[in-house]
Amino acid sequence: MINNGPIIVTKKLTRAFGQIMAVNQLSVEVEKGEVFGLLGPNGAGKTTTVRMLAALLTPTSGQAWVAGNQLGVNDRAIRGKIGLLPEAPGLYAALTAEQNLAFYGEMYGVADREKQIQRYLELLGLWNRRFEPVGTFSKGMRQKLAIARALLHEPEVLFLDEPTSGLDPRAARLVRDFIAELRGEGRTIILTTHNLEEADRLCDRVAVISGHLLALDTPGGLRRKLFGRQIVFHLVSAWQALADELEGFEFVSEAKIVGNKILAAVEDPEKHNPRLVQILMDRGAEIQFVGELRRRLEDVYMELLKAAEGNRHEQD
Repeated sequence: MINNGPIIVTKKLTRAFGQIMAVNQLSVEVEKGEVFGLLGPNGAGKTTTVRMLAALLTPTSGQAWVAGNQLGVNDRAIRGKIGLLPEAPGLYAALTAEQNLAFYGEMYGVADREKQIQRYLELLGLWNRRFEPVGTFSKGMRQKLAIARALLHEPEVLFLDEPTSGLDPRAARLVRDFIAELRGEGRTIILTTHNLEEADRLCDRVAVISGHLLALDTPGGLRRKLFGRQIVFHLVSAWQALADELEGFEFVSEAKIVGNKILAAVEDPEKHNPRLVQILMDRGAEIQFVGELRRRLEDVYMELLKAAEGNRHEQD
């Protein structure tokens, strides 16, 4: 991730549809070169947020800046600086892949269109299919072409709304690999996805939203905030007295026996693990190995939504 200051800033960004509050006072900053994930259930406001930031939907209230341009003031400039892959790509089925990109490139005034078209079709493995009608393409091929279209004018910010939704595993992996390549180039990418493993792998930070912002951090940071760091001591045999002794240390908030393992919530394991290992050995424990329990981003996501649902019930 390249940190040169925020390229997107939102302040209490809000959008209502009648009595329905789709996005409620969203305040976030996205750094240049960051892959930023927007996560949330259906109806959480992810696509609405993207459409507002792409200057396609007017906010009800609040402010936002994209690539130095204020939403509602410099909307045309914003549209010229962003690339958008919507959930439905909207390509022209009767035109070839090359013709689709040429039409889009002309609208955006892309310099040296032929060179740009060749570059992205080659990068996405579509160059040999450039003369074929898009209507004959598989969904994965159309998705890759839509990504090429979004990148053709070299936007400062790329919005990808559910880029692997409905793709078969092979096509989804190709798209994910390409996103990883873009990340390596320092592109700023806003990614909405229901695939939490995908978000965990690709995103520098994620915002979990459900109308309003529930949490914002790196995937690892969210795991630590919700679950702490849990160390697993794999032993030949484990007994309760060992767990009780470990739990007596102020830097161990919990220790429990699970089979022949001790699962301990340890503050700063790099600092304290050696001492805990020595204690276990002194008490006669035979240690096979020590590891850290890695919670899935899905576990974090479900906990956040559960807490949000509980808060709503309390307010009702």
